[in-house]
Amino acid sequence: MKKQSTALSEIPKSNKFKAIVMKIGRRNLIIACSVFLIGVAVLLNWVLFSGSNVKDGYDGYDQPSGNISDSLNKEEDTTSTDSTTTYFSATQISRQKARDEALEVLQAVVDNTDSTESAKTEALASIAAIADEIQKEANIESLITAKGFEQCVAVLNGDTASIIVSADTLQPAQLAQINAIVYEQTGIVPAGVTIINK
Repeated sequence: MKKQSTALSEIPKSNKFKAIVMKIGRRNLIIACSVFLIGVAVLLNWVLFSGSNVKDGYDGYDQPSGNISDSLNKEEDTTSTDSTTTYFSATQISRQKARDEALEVLQAVVDNTDSTESAKTEALASIAAIADEIQKEANIESLITAKGFEQCVAVLNGDTASIIVSADTLQPAQLAQINAIVYEQTGIVPAGVTIINK
């Protein structure tokens, strides 16, 4: 009896990779990579814009999550106004850039003739979800500035929201107003809302 040679049954590594790509399909591999990139963009957005002081339940919902302006001296009022304006502008630009990149990837999936119908449907649903988030954030920002705040940035991420407002201090009534606006627009309860005054 002859032993079967193991060298004949082994596939070289480069052929294994080609076999995997052929089995999965180039189009599906591109779609998977696109979904991965979108996930990374969403995670990056969440890491950059979410607060770390989200509490369970409703305890402390009338307390600000952070007060950045306390660290500034009274002598630097003009500098703090300029830096605050710059901060809000930079945050809005950064948020828009991340969204544009995600939409570009999703649109590429939709426009790709090799994409499956299910991938196109999923990409269109993701585009609609991002558009809905953009609309909700704009509504929240408009309503909060209508309550007397000079500037506001809202960042939604699933069932959490980060709201950054231009204010020296926030009174419990103002915090309650912000929480009510966020709940009315998104359904996110105060426990999922982080409010930061800048």
